[in-house]
Amino acid sequence: MMRRCPLCDAPKPALYHQDRRRDYYQCATCALVFVPVEQHLTAADEKAVYDQHQNSPHDTGYRRFLGRLFEPLLAKLPKGAHGLDFGSGPGPTLSVMFEERGHSMAVYDVFYAPHAEVLNHQYDFITATEVMEHLSQPGRVLAQLVAQLSPGGYLGLMTKRVTTQDSFARWHYINDPTHVSFFSEATFRWWAAEQRLLVEFPSKDTVIFKKH
Repeated sequence: MMRRCPLCDAPKPALYHQDRRRDYYQCATCALVFVPVEQHLTAADEKAVYDQHQNSPHDTGYRRFLGRLFEPLLAKLPKGAHGLDFGSGPGPTLSVMFEERGHSMAVYDVFYAPHAEVLNHQYDFITATEVMEHLSQPGRVLAQLVAQLSPGGYLGLMTKRVTTQDSFARWHYINDPTHVSFFSEATFRWWAAEQRLLVEFPSKDTVIFKKH
């Protein structure tokens, strides 16, 4: 079986890093770094990790963390925009923050809010915080989210970014067994060009795309 990139489907990615538990490949086309699918957790084991998360809208520290995406995205939205929080997790918080500012929100999470019908609607903005690194098929998911954006709509993502190969080898982020896809700024710029999206980087772990 030929290995292919899960973002752009290019063949023959190169080995980027190895540790005692997993292998990490990098695509020569889009620069995504990823763990091969045969080394991913089962869905049940993945959910067991997420069940340990204690995030909630009442946690001011978590709100402050989400603010890195919330604040720059909020500043772009028209009054009464309709949004989707994709991968909302066991304690949806970002959706609550937007609702508090007058924006209606839908939520979707494959484990905790599997409301497939919300994936059939159009939105003025879509958020996915701490989601991208968990996706085994990021290309398919991202294409789906862009298709759900209304013209002029925004897609806001939060995920820590790959910088150099040396720092990757020492990176605590790769120790989480649910983290399987690792994006760099170059990867996001490549993907924005492919999808004909405008892209900006408000902070070191956030990115906002705009659909024409």
